[in-house]
Amino acid sequence: MRGVVVESDESPPLGFAEFFAREHLRLGRAIYLLTGDRDEAEELVQDALARAYERWDQVARMSEPAGYVYRIASNLHRRRMRRRRRPVPVATSPGQIDPSEAIDRDSDLWDALATLTREQREAIVLVELLGYDAEAAAKVLGIQPSSVRVRVHRARAKLRQILGGNDV
Repeated sequence: MRGVVVESDESPPLGFAEFFAREHLRLGRAIYLLTGDRDEAEELVQDALARAYERWDQVARMSEPAGYVYRIASNLHRRRMRRRRRPVPVATSPGQIDPSEAIDRDSDLWDALATLTREQREAIVLVELLGYDAEAAAKVLGIQPSSVRVRVHRARAKLRQILGGNDV
């Protein structure tokens, strides 16, 4: 995963159990927003966490281990979509994974998110849901920070247009 491996000298590495407890649901929510399918999101997060666990001695020293796991899960999703050769499904009922109370209550927002390109959806999820700045999101996505800002700007504009000028 290029661009994500950055050593951090600020604090001792997290244990995997602590990382899992802190990040599992948050990553599930983010991947659910990309896939629109609760079961697929959970499976992708589990696969990504298992891969991170196998390399935990290296992953724990990264500046953004959650970003690394997110990137693994999103890459796995892209591969699945290419194999299926079909578009990303429209989001369904959130079930066990609750992306956020605001999105859960507003099916119009789900429909609006489904209209974004995959690239826009990835950027908006990293910035708005996971709280990454453009530089951190760029490392996760393997692109320039300016590209993240453009994708987020376009995603917000499209969402405002679809949702009638409401801020997302």
